[in-house]
Order: sequence, then structure tokens, then C-alpha cells
Amino acid sequence: MLVTFSKSKLYLLILLLLVLLIPFMVGGSGYFTTLFVMTCIYIICSLSLNLLVGYGGQISVGNAGFLAVGSYTVAILSNIFVLPIWLTLPLAGIFTGIVSIVIGIPAVRLSGPFLAVATLGFGISVPQIALNWESLTNGYTGLTVTRPLLTSSDSSFFYVVVGITLLIIWMLRNILKGQLGRAFIAIRDSEVAAQANGINVAFYKTMMFAISAFFTGIAGGLYSYWIGYVSPDDFTIVSSLLILGMVVVGGAASIPGSIIGAVLLTIIPHFTDSFIGVTNIVIGIAFVLIILFRPKGLISIYDSFIKRIKDNKKKTERGIKQDVEFSRNNGSI
Repeated sequence: MLVTFSKSKLYLLILLLLVLLIPFMVGGSGYFTTLFVMTCIYIICSLSLNLLVGYGGQISVGNAGFLAVGSYTVAILSNIFVLPIWLTLPLAGIFTGIVSIVIGIPAVRLSGPFLAVATLGFGISVPQIALNWESLTNGYTGLTVTRPLLTSSDSSFFYVVVGITLLIIWMLRNILKGQLGRAFIAIRDSEVAAQANGINVAFYKTMMFAISAFFTGIAGGLYSYWIGYVSPDDFTIVSSLLILGMVVVGGAASIPGSIIGAVLLTIIPHFTDSFIGVTNIVIGIAFVLIILFRPKGLISIYDSFIKRIKDNKKKTERGIKQDVEFSRNNGSI
């Protein structure tokens, strides 16, 4: 067990070192750096939605709305109030969480397709509000966002994004291992049984929305800082479906699954965007294949592989034990 633990730590360390070396490996290419940064942003979005969908069992199709709220919050705070990044990002998460609570309080009474329709309406409404509230959001023209001086270069801000992504992964992992995570899973498995065991279902459902929206709002803030521009067209219903697809493809109720799904669906357009319409076809085919052959997501391939190794190890140990007992019974030992 100690050897396995050490190996897993070593692999994570090697992976982290490779990530930190990415700006040097791509030769300072702005395109590839943007690709990796967007992958990190979508990893945060996918993990946040998986908290709601995979661990909480609440279907949400409007997370692009929370992404938009976080992006516009950072744009407004940095332009009008000239606040530093260490204030704008947490405030973007907090404000997005407050908006989610306003949405979540009536939504907690809904479930299944009814909740999906409610969140879909929210996801569609936010870009329309941003489009028509010209005095605050500048309407069609959008808002420009200037990065702080210390992170003005792409390489320096890249490390900020990577650091925040790792921090959020660690925070979500601890949340899911704690009392909140156990309550979310209990509600997902059976709301009636959870309520019978003293879990306040309405409260914890609202907490799911708030935590998920908080981290999505931070992802939106990172997006606005990196792109340097925010407009209503950046957060369509397609964005919400794409984030949901990352959870489905990678695997619900799995942190590694969310990461795999985000990486895959962020990289696919890199290879297919040169052909008009092919990206959506490829992503659609990926969805169908996953639903048909791997309904638990791509992470289930790894889980099956590990399970097979453990089963073979148990069979081998059982066979050795039987051989030893047979030899002992026959006087060979």
C-alpha cells in the first residue's frame, strides 16, 4: 500500500511538472497557451457542474449563465472600481453564488426534467439581460478587461490559472469527502431516505447550487481576464450543453472523469475547427458512443482495468494459498 501511494504521488508530481513546463514546451505560442488555459477553465466548470449533477443528482443545463455572471462581475469590478485580481475573482464567485441562491430557492422544489427546464431558462436569460442592460454591460459592444500588471504576460497569467485550478480541485475533493459531500450523495440516492435521516434536503440542495455557482463564477472571471473581452455571445446555450457533455463523457460523480471530459472536449475543436460543422458532429458522435457503450463515462474504462487487475491478483493469491494447503495436506511441506 505504501509503495502504491508513493507511486501515485510521483506520477502526480511528474504531471504537475509537465503542466508547469507547458509555456516552454510550446515555445511561447499564444494559441497553444490559450488552449491549455481554456482547458483549465473548463475543468473548473466541469467539476463544478459534476458536484451538482453527478454527486447531487440535480440536472442543470444553465451553467453558462453562471459563467457569464462571473465574467461580467470581474469586467465591471476591474473597469469601474479598478479592484485588484485577488478581490475581483472571489467577489465574482460570491456574487455568482448569491445569484444561484436566488435561483436555487424556488428551484429546490423541482427535480428531474422540471429542474433542467428551469436552469435552461436561466442560462438563456442571462445573455439576454447582458445584451439589453447597456448602461452596465455595454450591450452588443461588450466590455474589455485589462489584466493586472504583475500578470499582464500570457506566461505569468498561465501559472495563475493553473494554481487556481489546482486549488479548486483540492477544495472540491475535500468538500466531497466531508459532511456536505455525504449529504449531497445521500440526496442523490434518495431524497426521502435522506430526509428520514435528518438531512435538510432544501438547505443542502441550495448549498449545491451555491458552491457549484461559486466556482463557476471564478472560472468566468479567469475567462474574462484571459480573453480580455466579454460579450453576451460568449455564453450561449451551446456552452451549457458543452459543459454538461464534459461531465457525461468523462464520467459523473468522478473528479478525474470531469477532468478527462473537459480536456477531451476542449481539444477536439483544435483538430476539427478547420472543417465547418465537423466539430459538432464529432462531439455528437462522442456523446452517442459514450451513452451506448460507456454510460458511466470514460473513467469507467480505467475503473474496469483496475478492477480486473485486483481480481486477477486475488485469484493468484487464492491459487497460491490453495497450492500451499494442498501441499501441506499431502505432506509435501
